[in-house]
Amino acid sequence: MGHPRKRHKQYSTPKHPWQAERLATEVELIKTYGLRNKREVWTAGSVLRKYRRAARRLLAESAAGNFTGHVKNEADQIVARLQRFEIMPADTGLTDILTFEVKDVLERRLQTQVYRQGLAHTLRQARQFITHGHIAIAGRKTTIPSYLVSKEEAMQIDYYGSSPLAHELHPEHPTQVATGESILDRVSEEA
Repeated sequence: MGHPRKRHKQYSTPKHPWQAERLATEVELIKTYGLRNKREVWTAGSVLRKYRRAARRLLAESAAGNFTGHVKNEADQIVARLQRFEIMPADTGLTDILTFEVKDVLERRLQTQVYRQGLAHTLRQARQFITHGHIAIAGRKTTIPSYLVSKEEAMQIDYYGSSPLAHELHPEHPTQVATGESILDRVSEEA
């Protein structure tokens, strides 16, 4: 088990290190989501694998899909957790967990959410803003780019109150994205 104060690995490495197809998909995910290295892809895969393993175990324990007793309670808890993080839509069941991909988990990271909400120009810049303490969730500074954002927290992401980026006059503050204006609209208004 190890010492409780020591950090433990939260991912498992691939069984075979040199598979061209897997390497290509990992590099594509790193570029698409602005990740730092492959460990972040492996961590998201481990999160997904944990829920898939639990879903397979619960489906095997249930008789022909009829959930009763502790199996139903545990299945409801897993489905509710995945729905809270918007990884799983509201009208799906336990069997649909087996169809999810790593992209579904990566979309719920704080880094991706900051970029999607227009608080940063690029995914790399979103990561930089988070690690430097410019981003807050519900007024609390969050410096972990891999933090999984729930549905309720997604609407509360903003700049930290004492951050210089909170002021609209800051050069890196993306005003055109946050207000819905585009650069072409501003140029046409000025002309």
